[in-house]
Amino acid sequence: MTPPRIAVQRLPHGADLPLPAYETAGAAGLDLRAAEAVTVPPGERCLMPTGLAMAIPEGFEGQVRPRSGLAVKHGLTVLNAPGTIDCDYRGEIKVPLINLGHAPVAIARGERIAQLVIAPVVQAVLAEAASLPATARGTGGFGSSGRS
Repeated sequence: MTPPRIAVQRLPHGADLPLPAYETAGAAGLDLRAAEAVTVPPGERCLMPTGLAMAIPEGFEGQVRPRSGLAVKHGLTVLNAPGTIDCDYRGEIKVPLINLGHAPVAIARGERIAQLVIAPVVQAVLAEAASLPATARGTGGFGSSGRS
């Protein structure tokens, strides 16, 4: 598959920051960076600007996901993970962060704060039905399949 080309606009407050990049050859996500320094107290959240806007092509979305190291070491994660950036959005990419840890987390300007995964999107066509076809699982939901 040919990778999509994505136009990226650096906003004035992010002009000197590196563009998102895949940090390793096998990385699925581009690293997003903080465009300002902030300290997130325990239990608090912030909407972190990245200083970037993008034109994600039709048929794709951007999925904003946590960075595992920040989550495990500090309890800092993306609040609505994965967040979605739709192909028709042209505003600044902002990352909603929450500190689930027990200590304040200082984020330096330019620090990698989240990952952006570009993924294909298929829009479904819904068809209302009076009933649904039966399955072995049926209506069993949360925890119905057990733990082992």
